[in-house]
Amino acid sequence: MIEKVIQAGLLAPYSGIGVSREDFRRFVVIPRESESLAQIATLLKCRAGTLYVQLAEQLNRNASLKSRGEAYLIRLKFISQQGVPNLGKAPYYIVVAEQRGIPSVEQLSLAHCLQNMWLKAVALGLGFQLLSITEQMANDKEFCGLIGIPVGEFALDGCLLGYPEVVPQPPKRPRIDEVTKWLS
Repeated sequence: MIEKVIQAGLLAPYSGIGVSREDFRRFVVIPRESESLAQIATLLKCRAGTLYVQLAEQLNRNASLKSRGEAYLIRLKFISQQGVPNLGKAPYYIVVAEQRGIPSVEQLSLAHCLQNMWLKAVALGLGFQLLSITEQMANDKEFCGLIGIPVGEFALDGCLLGYPEVVPQPPKRPRIDEVTKWLS
């Protein structure tokens, strides 16, 4: 089932003109109880601490950003103190790497990739959780060394995959007519 989820990600759209190699997209699967995951958990926790300090300073300098960044700041503080929630619970942490190119659309390609993976995981009855802090690790030498990705050559994102303990309720969203404008 993991390979089916990865295959769905591999088939996602990408910027063909922006990549220069056949292996422009890579997947790294890290099992829950591996030594690598323990090292990665520590690196993610440290990175969250660094991001917390940087964002706190930025919000202090620019009060107009405070309302938009406060929730993220709280989340970073939690991760820097407690670690990434569910990282040690889910059977697999999957890091997806997309080659950086010109034009710079690798984050869009990663979004398509993870969306495909999410849809396939749900279709297979698996739980799927985005792990967006992975995006912040693309220039971290130790992290990239652990996963075997050249530093700075790839954009990263990630997810947790396994069987959910609880099936979450669908999120509350506005009605379509509240967010859609029809032009004539």
